[in-house]
Amino acid sequence: MPSLPRFFQTPEAFLEAVPRPVTLCFTNGCFDLIHPGHVQYLADARALGDFLVVGLNSDASVARLKGSSRPLQDEAARAAILLGLRSVDAVVRFDEDTPLELIRALQPDVLVKGGDYTPETVVGRDVVEGRGGRLVLIPFLSGHSTSKIEARIKSGRGITLE
Repeated sequence: MPSLPRFFQTPEAFLEAVPRPVTLCFTNGCFDLIHPGHVQYLADARALGDFLVVGLNSDASVARLKGSSRPLQDEAARAAILLGLRSVDAVVRFDEDTPLELIRALQPDVLVKGGDYTPETVVGRDVVEGRGGRLVLIPFLSGHSTSKIEARIKSGRGITLE
């Protein structure tokens, strides 16, 4: 895999390499199989500021959260795909099960999560809001889910209308 100059292994590496944007937006996830819902979500997140950082769960973190059969793609592949999207300015890997330490290190102005969250369940919300930032919850694009895609693949159904 070629070097990915905007894929950072630590928040410190990101902070050393990238000048502080006026409005830093942050979201995170496994992003194991990118689908149209992810593309729209990331575009909406990027539209909230000047720079979008995606916190990417490491392979070990994904396996702990999703089970031993995941991730379906390694972190370098997932980062390369994310960085291929116009909306993603940088990807920072994290190994913990939540992005709390990464959020503390990056101090984003806007914390973005999907519509399956409530404000009370978003990790790092207190950190961001405590320094004057804001939380934005973006609704899902209906009909798109990594879990549903994985289930269709495993069942041998391929693409079906449901």
